Parts: sequence; C-alpha cells; structure tokens
Amino acid sequence: MPHIAIQLSGPRHAERQQQISQAIARLTQDILGKRPEVIAIAFTQVAAQDWWIAGHTLEELGQSAFQLDISITDETNTKAEKARYLQAVYDTMASLMPQLHPVSYVHVIDARAAAYGYGGKTQEYRYHHS
Repeated sequence: MPHIAIQLSGPRHAERQQQISQAIARLTQDILGKRPEVIAIAFTQVAAQDWWIAGHTLEELGQSAFQLDISITDETNTKAEKARYLQAVYDTMASLMPQLHPVSYVHVIDARAAAYGYGGKTQEYRYHHS
C-alpha cells in the first residue's frame, strides 16, 4: 500500500511525471511510513481548458493545478502525519509545476482494512496473518 492517483493539468510531460513520482514516493515513505515496494502511482492528464476553478479555466488563468488521492489503510497514520504529508505534497508540487494554483487538492483516503488490499488479499487479512 498505498495507491496514489495524481491528476495533472496540461499536456503529458514524462520528465515531470518521473520527478513527481519519485518525490511523492519519497514523501509517502518518509512521512507516512509506507514501504516503497508497495507504493503504486498512476497519472491522469487534464487539459488546462478542461480544468475549471471559480468559473475560469486554468488556461484563462495561466496556471496549473493537481489533485492527489492517496488510499491508505485506516488507523495507520495520525492526524499530524497526514497534515504534514498534505503540506509537504503541496510544497513539492509547487516546486515542480509552473504557476501552481492554490486550489490544488490532496485527499488522504482512510480505507477500512477489510475493504482494501492488493494481490487478492485485504489489509485485514495481512494484519491477522503477519
């Protein structure tokens, strides 16, 4: 765990995706304590003319934005860790994306251990069989 879905505004930029992937994986390991071998990251690109904030497109605003959703097993991180993670992700993305709009979101999804897993096994199963 965890699975991380990142939406980025603008055209696909392979080098930037690699930089973001490495930075987010590092933050996920360092702040949330997740094992690097189970961190999965998927990117989706959204055209600037299709991303709206307060009635204006990012293209009109001349800005970029992102949304990061990370699914983690519920009760494995504290509120303080999650708050630190949100700030660190935003700061990192601001350093990697030009003209980042402040209305860029990070959503930490606390998934129940019995309803979340990988490799065909729930996190609840892994907990009881470790």
